[in-house]
Amino acid sequence: MSLLPTPDIGRVAAEAFVAAHLGHLVCDDVAGSVEFRGGQRAADAALVAFDVSGYARNRSEVLPVTRRGASALSPYIRHGLLTLPQVWQHVAGGPERDVKKFRDELLWQEFARHWYSRLGAKTRRGVRNALPATTPSDVAAGWDRRMACMNNTVGELTTDGWLVNQTRMWLASHWSVRNGMAWQDGEDYFFQHLLDGSRAANRLGWQWATGTGSSQHYGFSRYQVEKRAKVLCNMCEVEQWCPISDWPANPPLNPMTQPVELSRDPHGIRTSGPKHVVETRPADTVWLTAESLGRADPALRAHSELPVVFVFDEALLSGLQLSSKRLVYLTETLAELAETHQLELHLGDPVEVLASRAVAVTFAPVPGFRRRAEAVVPAETHPWPWLARPSNGSISSFSAWRKSVKVIR
Repeated sequence: MSLLPTPDIGRVAAEAFVAAHLGHLVCDDVAGSVEFRGGQRAADAALVAFDVSGYARNRSEVLPVTRRGASALSPYIRHGLLTLPQVWQHVAGGPERDVKKFRDELLWQEFARHWYSRLGAKTRRGVRNALPATTPSDVAAGWDRRMACMNNTVGELTTDGWLVNQTRMWLASHWSVRNGMAWQDGEDYFFQHLLDGSRAANRLGWQWATGTGSSQHYGFSRYQVEKRAKVLCNMCEVEQWCPISDWPANPPLNPMTQPVELSRDPHGIRTSGPKHVVETRPADTVWLTAESLGRADPALRAHSELPVVFVFDEALLSGLQLSSKRLVYLTETLAELAETHQLELHLGDPVEVLASRAVAVTFAPVPGFRRRAEAVVPAETHPWPWLARPSNGSISSFSAWRKSVKVIR
């Protein structure tokens, strides 16, 4: 367990900080995302710049980049720099068709959080069907870089740490549906590199694309590339003998015994967190987690005068071996936070670091937070800023879930 220095502002300083203190925890040479910067200022600027007009028509476009309609807000939403209610309100008054489509995508993100918060580690095996892996997982074999569609997409993943949803589906389908590799290994690779990587949205997306969480898989072929990024076919090394000219064969989907949590929630408040602030004693510290690093974090907003603690969980990060892009992004965010708050950064076990503190913290809808919070025993637990508060209804599908919840913001 060690106290870390406060990083300076800027990309160079963030990369130097990660190399010096966290370099043993990453899977690559230390470098930040080419396209994204961490921090509240970057998040706020991205939200202001986003115009929902044309979203329904262009959200799935891939190339040229100028045609893309995707918001690219997900890295900021993932870490609480922007909240779903905030983004929901931002598009109010836009073209009706575009607003509806965009808000449907926000609801999908919320559904993913409800799904993962309720099911936790059970999502690792798939919750509806099993897709047998027939080929040992290997990045080179799963995504042949001679194919321009694979080379461009994997390149964006590893340099930017972000992909449009269309190319996420391409990669997931090509990996598991066509090449017969374990979807869990592909999902892990995404999780390593995506700045918005979460076990909620990332894992749910892989299950949808491969059919393990739905009734059918997503089939990726040349048709989608020509429709969304034809320039890639024109420049492809294997264009004349394209290996994805035809649709992939239907893989075997073996129905599984579904967990009880799909139909009802036996966990109650452990899934949703409190509706109101739960206070057991006066707080002396604000504990921020990677789920909620924005200025609008409820615990931080309630106690702006208190010191703030963030802990890089060394055991967890050692096992994950994330890309350095993710840790540089977090470091940029924390450096900016230190401009306005007394910030302590630690490397070690969060439970040990916080053992003697009376922390105020915002509930986070992930099992890892619950385990640590039960050991820390916070002085104050603040509600998570849900877009739609979890209910006891079915989460067997997005449509079933949508019928059981109400948007509260």
